Amino acid sequence: MIFPRRSTVIAAALLFGALRSASAAQASIIVDAQTGFVLQEHESKQKRQIGSLTKIATAMVILDWAEHRGGDLNQTVTMAPPAFVGTLENNIGFQPGDEIALRDLLYAALVQSDNIAAYTLASYVGSTIQGPASAGQKSKLTAIDAFVTQMNALAKQLKMERTRFVNPHGVDQNVKPLPYSTAEDLARLTRYALNKASFRFYISQKERQISFRRGGKEQRYSLRNTNELLGTQGIDGVKTGRTARAGECLVLSAVRESEIVKQGQGVTIFPRRIIVVLLGSNSRFAEGAQLIGQGWQLYDQWAAGGRLVDSKKML
Repeated sequence: MIFPRRSTVIAAALLFGALRSASAAQASIIVDAQTGFVLQEHESKQKRQIGSLTKIATAMVILDWAEHRGGDLNQTVTMAPPAFVGTLENNIGFQPGDEIALRDLLYAALVQSDNIAAYTLASYVGSTIQGPASAGQKSKLTAIDAFVTQMNALAKQLKMERTRFVNPHGVDQNVKPLPYSTAEDLARLTRYALNKASFRFYISQKERQISFRRGGKEQRYSLRNTNELLGTQGIDGVKTGRTARAGECLVLSAVRESEIVKQGQGVTIFPRRIIVVLLGSNSRFAEGAQLIGQGWQLYDQWAAGGRLVDSKKML
């Protein structure tokens, strides 16, 4: 019998330790974006708060509204005082009465994770979603309620069975009932979102200048993406989130050139994109980078084995 060299055993132990540290988040999942095949998961069905990852769902309700209901993202709206209540921070420095295009609000919500922008978007789009059928309920059902109803309808459509949205920005302080989701459900949502070219464009912006009007004068602000990993390791999105309850949260999308495989006279093209979700981290960017690297190793092994899919490991 040939025993492995001690140095080999030590190296394997160190590698195992590194892989364990990459899963230090409370919950995580790595998924092939094309098929929904789960390459690796850790407590991915555990319900947790998700902070501003909520804004992925917010953005998709808005983009679906623009695409399917004729909504105009160039429409200018006025920021109302309720948008500033309970949103906890105002890094951009918006003020009630500011006038801004929906498109710039969407950049602010996705690139710099602005809560006031997310609320203002939901308030406007929610008011347009309230059609004649709900006219009798308008005194009870607010525009925000109508919008959040659409967020939860989208979650149901995507079989996000362990998800509850209660607001458009993910704030969970002094909020009842509490919102929640899971790493698995967020991977489902992200797969859906990445199918929309407009969403991929928004989340890929490292910086973006927006403008708004205050007292008739134009104001400009340069947004900076909160995703520190954007542009590294093929990472082209997606979103950060963080609250005291949620811990540090992160969804990443990473892409490689499509693989071209010749099969007899035919050619098959395999798009290569993986999604990583991690929730409840203490160091989301370090862990995210590790999980992306680990994800591609797992992807390569899976691809080399013929990309076999197990129905029990599909989203």
